[in-house]
Amino acid sequence: MKIEKNIYPYAPQVQQLPFFLSGIGGSAYQTAVERPGGYEWHQIFCCASGHGNLTTDVLTAQIHPGDYFFLPKGQPHSYCPEKEKWDVRWTAFGGSACDDTLERLHMTQAVVIHPDRDNTLEKTFDRMITAMETDILYADYRCSGYIYDYILEFHRYMSSETDSEKSRNTTMLMPALRHMYEHFKSDISVTELSGLVGVTPQHFCRVFGRTMGMRPVEFLNKIRIEEAKRLLTQTDFTVAKAAEQSGFHDTCYFSALFKRYTGVTPSAYKKDLTE
Repeated sequence: MKIEKNIYPYAPQVQQLPFFLSGIGGSAYQTAVERPGGYEWHQIFCCASGHGNLTTDVLTAQIHPGDYFFLPKGQPHSYCPEKEKWDVRWTAFGGSACDDTLERLHMTQAVVIHPDRDNTLEKTFDRMITAMETDILYADYRCSGYIYDYILEFHRYMSSETDSEKSRNTTMLMPALRHMYEHFKSDISVTELSGLVGVTPQHFCRVFGRTMGMRPVEFLNKIRIEEAKRLLTQTDFTVAKAAEQSGFHDTCYFSALFKRYTGVTPSAYKKDLTE
């Protein structure tokens, strides 16, 4: 469906609904927009054709045909076409349950997704446009349900792409993870780990953090603490010996870290589980 219009419903009564459509439209000649203070409503955009660039305080992305991107209200952003013709469709929305729902769906920052060519997002957008143009009495109420579906469908694609990215990143990190498990007793540097997967230390740390939810040194310390727990309960090792065999050179540091991870000191842990 070709769109060359902007519709801004005015129905104060629907703003008490959990979700409501505050605007919808599009243009084959989308112009540059810059909002240092963000926008008052949440928005979802679709690139129908052409190419553009999106910049926010958390990401910079080139937008291709078929891409969708979400901008939460209040987030500083700008977007512009690469050439004169950039066909973009947009929706803006809010509602009494909208902010809480988006937070629960982890949609609190700008994000770009690349859904399948035949996707329900496009069909839901068309339904909202049709309702606004043909249903004078109930369009706002019907679009309340449509925008909720729109959010959930966006989230479904977002989650699917996140899972795929995590799987790819885990595969990439596997040589480093295996090295950490096999050589945790030795001193292991980020430079050494990044070299095993063929990326820079900075990129390695970024990918590791997004994929594993922690820094490489934290992950390595968890491996060492688990080994220390095993040694303390299955051998007659002293705390100092268990620390050394787990890769810690400083017993005081080991004891402090052990308590941080387990809630008890190594001595108390050994005593509780061996009595």
